[in-house]
Amino acid sequence: MPLKLFDMHAHLTDERFDIDRAFIINDLRKEGVNYVLNMGTSLNDSKASVKLANERPYIYAAVGVHPDGASEVPCDYISKLEELAIENDKVLAIGEIGLDYHYEPNTKEAQKKIFAEQIELAKKLGLPISIHSREATQDTIDILKEHGNGLRRSIMHCFSGSTETAKIYLDLGYYISFAGPVTFKSAHKLKEVAKYVPAESMLIETDCPYLAPTPMRGRRNEPKFLGYIADTICNIKGMLFDDFCDIVYKNSFDVLGLKED
Repeated sequence: MPLKLFDMHAHLTDERFDIDRAFIINDLRKEGVNYVLNMGTSLNDSKASVKLANERPYIYAAVGVHPDGASEVPCDYISKLEELAIENDKVLAIGEIGLDYHYEPNTKEAQKKIFAEQIELAKKLGLPISIHSREATQDTIDILKEHGNGLRRSIMHCFSGSTETAKIYLDLGYYISFAGPVTFKSAHKLKEVAKYVPAESMLIETDCPYLAPTPMRGRRNEPKFLGYIADTICNIKGMLFDDFCDIVYKNSFDVLGLKED
């Protein structure tokens, strides 16, 4: 059986792909990547993500406003996101949303506000969310506990926390998604998390063009590097590569409400 992978978090609308985006997408299945969930990070980027998904059969879209843009959202941004999601069948998630206190520590309240508002939108639409959390663990957990009741099972994107934090998210019912950092030689704690999290609660992603995995560090990340992440995790867990990929592929379909092909 040919290898099947689902890149659950990518940014193919990023300008770093402007030169060769079509070539990369055309080669996806040759590289073993059957599908990609492409993120929106702003209203304009969400529109671009939807346009790309509608043009390409193997691309699905998420729409949302990243926490970095929390202080700049127009007052009608929720209705605009809702319109995009309702009018386009290939929108399968709300994302990338969450909290990031690393670069924008002065916008904490604005970030928390739009995070909660977008969770409520996801609940209204019956969609999962893809959650960004950086240096904001407790606030992320608090908001998910307050607003997450009734939310479809969702995704902790590019998880970088501790085993203890992973347990909290697992207990809340979330999938833990692993990206390139799990392959880094210095990522001892993250490797322990990968060992701890059941494969049935895992997803994998590239977060391209960011965070290229070992041995591609320093290069622009691409969906075709997803296999390096899968290989690292199945070695950590002592699983056969094909068995691990089958499980996380099924998980991807389950979280997005797709029927397996």
